[in-house]
Amino acid sequence: MNDKLLLALGTASALFLVRNLYTMFLVLPDEAAQGAIYRIMFFHIPSWFTCFSCFFISGVISAYAIAKRNFKADSWSVSITEVGLAFTMIGLATGMIWAKVIWGIWWTWDPRLTWAFITALVYGGYLMMRNMIDDPSERLRLTGVLNVFAFVSVAITYKAIDWWRTQHPGPVLSFRTGGGNIDPAIESMIYQNWLALLMLAIVLVGLRFRQEETKREIEGLRRLAYAR
Repeated sequence: MNDKLLLALGTASALFLVRNLYTMFLVLPDEAAQGAIYRIMFFHIPSWFTCFSCFFISGVISAYAIAKRNFKADSWSVSITEVGLAFTMIGLATGMIWAKVIWGIWWTWDPRLTWAFITALVYGGYLMMRNMIDDPSERLRLTGVLNVFAFVSVAITYKAIDWWRTQHPGPVLSFRTGGGNIDPAIESMIYQNWLALLMLAIVLVGLRFRQEETKREIEGLRRLAYAR
């Protein structure tokens, strides 16, 4: 990605996050039932939206990479997956902090939490598997297939609160409930912070893609040297 574009997106993301933090802590009041801790949802929910978006896009690109044997697409796919997994960790960590305050425990094997943990393990396994396969073509094909089917775990995580009785709070955003269950100002801030995190994710993906392409070039030169 272009340096100027990355710099512009990074700057915009940083400024947007600063503005959002000001609104979260100095403009929006405490929530009636949860108090101040509810503000962690401004990062918890957008982090999950961001990682789900990353995993979906990565899966689509992996399918394209397999069909076309496109190694650059494979580099994009792994870069997006790594960033998505980082936001998954943020989602899990912020959820655990909220749970400790509200539920009095850091973790419970609730269906959604369990599947969120499984999702992190699946995508972590995908990244580990890439390091275990030396041949680029085999790595593209085998890990790409795993990346495509791994999104099933994301879908189950998303729908877990609809399919099973769960301790996890039910849907609160208006697109899931039809409106009325959340203060419009709070919901608006969730989406605004999601936009800021998406811009940050794009910058991180761009930087990680450069590293992956450099690594691929080095691997190619190493194989060429060995062949001689």
